[in-house]
Amino acid sequence: MAVFQYPVVNFENAQVGTVDLLPEVFKLEDINQHLIWEAVRHFLAKRRQGTAKTKDKSEVSGSGKKLWKQKGTGRARIGSIRSPLWRHGGTVHGPRPRSYDYAFPKKARRSALRHALSVKLAAGQLMVVEHWEVETHKTKLLINTLSKLGVAGSALLVGTEASEKLVLAAGNNPKVRTIESLGVNVYELLKYDQVVFSKDAILALQEVVKP
Repeated sequence: MAVFQYPVVNFENAQVGTVDLLPEVFKLEDINQHLIWEAVRHFLAKRRQGTAKTKDKSEVSGSGKKLWKQKGTGRARIGSIRSPLWRHGGTVHGPRPRSYDYAFPKKARRSALRHALSVKLAAGQLMVVEHWEVETHKTKLLINTLSKLGVAGSALLVGTEASEKLVLAAGNNPKVRTIESLGVNVYELLKYDQVVFSKDAILALQEVVKP
């Protein structure tokens, strides 16, 4: 597979090298928008809690005694005060705890990642740094580092493994999220304005999603 070289910068935004990337992963021309949409839909469905629940006739409070005799009163027959027809009665066909996850093939997920990565690269929203070994856990210094890199909006910081200092530094900033390379998903790639990979992280991800 032919590769192309992409610049690698340090925390001062000075180029210190290049990384070999595959055009089959980062430079797709015919973007499949529907596949990207399906990957986002699957991600959001999978993380739904699915804990919504209503009480049916057997679960609401109230006696099971028959309120009046079946015939002779002139009133409609009724067997229980917990009937769904009555106020404070049970709910019919209400939501029950369930999983919203559904089958989405692994090949389709990886293909969607390739299309999303191509979108970010074409938009100039993908950057590669040497590493994510920050000196301190202070949020202010991380913000200064991102400013030097030219990251003004929200950012997804991707490394090969979670750095404790980086996680702490990004934890107080709602616009910044850290993630490991094998946890990258289409939803978060598109959600954040800029994606900043470490060199090792982008190579690890490329190895997994390449066709």
